[in-house]
Amino acid sequence: MSSMDKMWMSFYAMGFMVISMGLIYASRHKVNNRVIKFVMALIAYILLIVSFFILVYLVFNGPTGGQ
Repeated sequence: MSSMDKMWMSFYAMGFMVISMGLIYASRHKVNNRVIKFVMALIAYILLIVSFFILVYLVFNGPTGGQ
């Protein structure tokens, strides 16, 4: 994987974290329906876990040879 691909993957992971932060905030403070709260929180935690695994992969994969 090239360095540019790793950069884009890190941007996706950070975007997932921002989206999950917004979803958790909305599900806890703005939404009153319990089913919608649960679905929003579930999506948020799934995105957070996916971003965690992406970042773990990027950190332990190390640098590329440069191109």
